[in-house]
Amino acid sequence: MDALVIAGKTYSSRLLVGTGKYKDFAETRAAIDASGAQIVTVAIRRTNIGQDPNQPSLLDALPPSQFTYLPNTAGCYTADDAIRTLRLARELLDGHDLVKLEVLGDPQSLYPNVVETLKAAEVLVKDGFKVMVYTSDDPIIAKQLEDIGCVAVMPLASLIGSGMGILNPWNLRIIIDRLSVPVIVDAGVGTASDAAIAMELGCDAVLMNTAIAGAGNPILMASAMKKAVEAGREAYLAGRMAKKTYQASPSSPTAGLIGS
Repeated sequence: MDALVIAGKTYSSRLLVGTGKYKDFAETRAAIDASGAQIVTVAIRRTNIGQDPNQPSLLDALPPSQFTYLPNTAGCYTADDAIRTLRLARELLDGHDLVKLEVLGDPQSLYPNVVETLKAAEVLVKDGFKVMVYTSDDPIIAKQLEDIGCVAVMPLASLIGSGMGILNPWNLRIIIDRLSVPVIVDAGVGTASDAAIAMELGCDAVLMNTAIAGAGNPILMASAMKKAVEAGREAYLAGRMAKKTYQASPSSPTAGLIGS
């Protein structure tokens, strides 16, 4: 399968996965191995990556030498808070500059606050960060984030952790058509078919956490998601047949049949 390129770096996997909500770091590692993911997100405010030297660290379970870390600002509700969090992450990860920005609007819906997101993106890009940004499925906002200099735009499929799947494929198609940076569906994926649909639409990748961590068997679901992303990408590249309303087309040749 063709490679995914983000901020000049090439990845063979188009599935990005979160590291939260697993029962322990061992399950986290097993699920991520099954997913084949190379980029893993980590919520700086919720996961120990060196802030507390007396507690187990995710860095031991998922060594940065084996995975690309994507520190995110989960739990931030203002631009200032998000900026401060990612500057801390850069210190903890020895200058690591690839980050995921998300600024939330409220704790109930976790819907993105695009005004604060735009504000934070401008500061972070000027500060030298390579910003992958979670946003709404608004094509205008998505283009503005690209114009600011974000290296990937990540519109939601539906609300974070909802598992509702892709609720507005039409907006996603507009975003895909208008942007030149990678478009990565982030939030709302519930099962493998959701991931496949996102890839069939033309998304460059899919990011998920709860869909895997919240499954009855996270490791098996991670494997299913890996296959779904690969199948969806191949289907997109192959180009689906045209839909024909009220028109059938036989699968077998009709010429040269016996008796015809």
